Amino acid sequence: SAGSNLVGHVPIDGSSTVYPITEAVAEEFRRIHPRVRVEVSFSGTGGGFKKFCAAETVINNASRTIKGAEVQLAKDNKIEFLELPVAYDGLTVVINKENAFVDHLSVAELHKIWKPGSTVTNWNMVRDGFPDLPLKLYAPGTDSGTFDYFTKAINGKEQSCRSEGITFSEDDNVLVGGVAGEKGGLGFFGYAYYAENQSRLRAVPIKVGGSEPVAPSLATINDGTYSPLSRPIFIYVAKAAASKPGVKEFVEFYLESASSLVEQVGYVKLPSAVYAAVRKRFEDLVVGSMFADPVAAKKTLMDLYN
Repeated sequence: SAGSNLVGHVPIDGSSTVYPITEAVAEEFRRIHPRVRVEVSFSGTGGGFKKFCAAETVINNASRTIKGAEVQLAKDNKIEFLELPVAYDGLTVVINKENAFVDHLSVAELHKIWKPGSTVTNWNMVRDGFPDLPLKLYAPGTDSGTFDYFTKAINGKEQSCRSEGITFSEDDNVLVGGVAGEKGGLGFFGYAYYAENQSRLRAVPIKVGGSEPVAPSLATINDGTYSPLSRPIFIYVAKAAASKPGVKEFVEFYLESASSLVEQVGYVKLPSAVYAAVRKRFEDLVVGSMFADPVAAKKTLMDLYN
């Protein structure tokens, strides 16, 4: 094949949640096309979009959809983009392995802990009957799409969160280590980082309203019962680069191999009908976000792509 002769440069940045998938795809791709330079970094979804909208990268990994201000920045810089969902993720709330008293947390309890101005600093302030144990919080950085998604789902508004008593990091492994090393630790991040560290952490089942608590798993993330913390995750591709050799082949390879590689790194693959529709969207170079209107934002990918 012409593969081995293919050259090009594919600079990628953005979400640390999407990073393990893109890095796995890049590793496979480099084996086939060793002369294409695929560089994958992570500075958070928001940090990545800043670079993407300044044409410093051609692909942005994103654990949320593009925001209005980012769309405007792209427009100002004449960057047209393609929005391609690649997997589902269940944002996972984790506690220390030795924490035996938390059987679940409700959305209301999570809100009580994380809301702006919250003064909850001990587990006994979360629920009657919880022990006197200092609560140590760990969260993705404020440039992270995971932080945006969590704060919107739990506190009703992106970036709306307490500022005291939290260790923030864009590196999910720092968060894993923090909760694993702190008996009263509580944190959240993408499911893959939990799946990889199950021996060190426990995932907390989440209770919504009067329903039974649901733990994150490939099945509950896939069928949407793990609510409200299941979400699609994306890559955004610059249209100007999409037809360049190297970039075009990389994205096609990504969408072809996603269904097998996504699960290897601990995420949930999309239905095959959705992957087919996403591949067609890339082929046809359909620009813009499908989630721009509020009605669409509430729909499932299956509904949007059919």
